[in-house]
Amino acid sequence: TVKVLGKGSKERILYVNDSVRQALADYLKVRAHLSCHDKDALFVSRNKRRLSDKAVQLLVKKYLAYAGLGGKGYSTHKLRHTAATLMYGTGQVDSRVLKDILGHEQLNTTQIYTHVSSEQMKQATALHPLANIDKKDITPREDDE
Repeated sequence: TVKVLGKGSKERILYVNDSVRQALADYLKVRAHLSCHDKDALFVSRNKRRLSDKAVQLLVKKYLAYAGLGGKGYSTHKLRHTAATLMYGTGQVDSRVLKDILGHEQLNTTQIYTHVSSEQMKQATALHPLANIDKKDITPREDDE
């Protein structure tokens, strides 16, 4: 887990997968040799200060350009939005869990990220209790009339 200080100085815990855990462990080996002005900062700039939101946005913009995706409307927020939409789209992540992952106070804020695909609607319809009812089971017989 990683403890973060989010919007509004709200502290929350992020759960990370093995690849993120390994990437952080590798980075921390390098980070240990930097003397930083802010001991609580995980990511620091060349001038040994905590990376600002703007610095992160500029780094993302730079690497999007390297990937050939510059000028296409991508941003840190769009990446966050995409990650949330993909998590929700698996059908494995409940919207309330996603709300907590994103650090939202209200579920309706999270619902902006929860686009429903045609495939999800098709699957939900197939799961309806009456979806597999046989027509002959509901057709009146002549002797019932």
